[in-house]
Amino acid sequence: MKKNNIVLVGGGSTWTPGILKAMTTHLDQFALNRVVLYDVNEERQEVIGEFAKILFKEEAPEVEVSYTTDAEVAYKDVDFVFCQMRTGGFDMREKDEKIPLEHGVIGQETCGPGGFSYGLRSIRDMEEMVRDVRRLSPDAWILNYTNPAAIVALALDKIFPKEDKILNICDQPVNLLRSYSKLIDHDVNKLEPVYFGLNHFGWFTHIYDETGRDRAPELKEIISNGGFRPVDAEQRDQSWLETYAMVEDMLKDFPDYLPNTYLQYYLYPEYKVKKLDPNWTRTDEVRAGREKKVFAECRRIVDNGTASDSKVVHNDAHGDMMVEVAASIANNERKTFIVMVRNEGIIANLPNDSMVEVAATLGVNGPQPYAVGEIDTFYKGLIENQHAFEKLTVEAYMEGSYTKALQALTLNRTVVDAKKARIVLDALIEANKDYWPTLN
Repeated sequence: MKKNNIVLVGGGSTWTPGILKAMTTHLDQFALNRVVLYDVNEERQEVIGEFAKILFKEEAPEVEVSYTTDAEVAYKDVDFVFCQMRTGGFDMREKDEKIPLEHGVIGQETCGPGGFSYGLRSIRDMEEMVRDVRRLSPDAWILNYTNPAAIVALALDKIFPKEDKILNICDQPVNLLRSYSKLIDHDVNKLEPVYFGLNHFGWFTHIYDETGRDRAPELKEIISNGGFRPVDAEQRDQSWLETYAMVEDMLKDFPDYLPNTYLQYYLYPEYKVKKLDPNWTRTDEVRAGREKKVFAECRRIVDNGTASDSKVVHNDAHGDMMVEVAASIANNERKTFIVMVRNEGIIANLPNDSMVEVAATLGVNGPQPYAVGEIDTFYKGLIENQHAFEKLTVEAYMEGSYTKALQALTLNRTVVDAKKARIVLDALIEANKDYWPTLN
């Protein structure tokens, strides 16, 4: 088995320890030669980087581990790029969430105006990253997990239309599958999902077990009668528990399919905005919880010189998925994952240029998606509206168009009202003046 060179972009993230742990536990599946952590924030990178050195020294001493803030070093001679950058950090995420809430609109990291704001910041850095990687490692696979993945995926597809080694993927479908498997007491690796939609905007139509039995009807009944909690509920903040709980409401109103949790923001925007606290958003929750815990634990490990008693890894679905996706490509395993690909007829009655999220096999030649066929009017209408929002957002960035930015926010189901969209847009322009292109 070939030993791979990996760079993890966003190496100072609180998710990085879980990814590193997944790397050490899956070496029999995905062999490693070198792991480089890369982040523009030197302070964060050093803490996580020193933890990484200790972890690998104890669990995989044959793997070379380093960390850097130099892109020229990070991207040189790598086989895979794991990308999870956050342009603007938590300071800008806080503005993404709180500015819309000041004007009575949902403030959320990837949905609505918050996702719009974050997306316009992310595109520039993602484009720069791809160009740097192609210059220094022309044949590397770029596995992108950067949010908001829907907007980023569409932008990268427009900017690099001939690229066949960029794969955009999200861990929420995996998190949901793990939670479903717990409800029916079944091995998640033996469940085969059928899924359609856009990122953070999709539905499971079927979930087959190894006998061919569709477990979706059973799951809908269980959730409708007993609610829904994430598989790792004991590790989750309160906001995530409330997010999963809303699946029961969505199934009551729209019982056809099992919904992605993020759909709650689009289906119940008025209800959700009343439930959100403009003075204490998800960013505050993460800073007070996960952020403090992970960095404190990494510092403790570094001070003690051992990771043998580490409690730093939370929600390993994210890390496991990233490594398993890379392994499926590197070893041509052709396992099934839910990924984002250009539609091109996969969902027959949606625009070909939309970046749909569907099940696909992954091997050395990239994703081979399963056809979905035509979808019903309600789901088609929702997705076409959301795709129009995403497309106009990308065009606003590429053309520097204020009008298209306003059109995008007006179309978004969390906003709808054009006067409100203009007020929020102007506030976000001011907040993002150091990140966004000029919109005229």
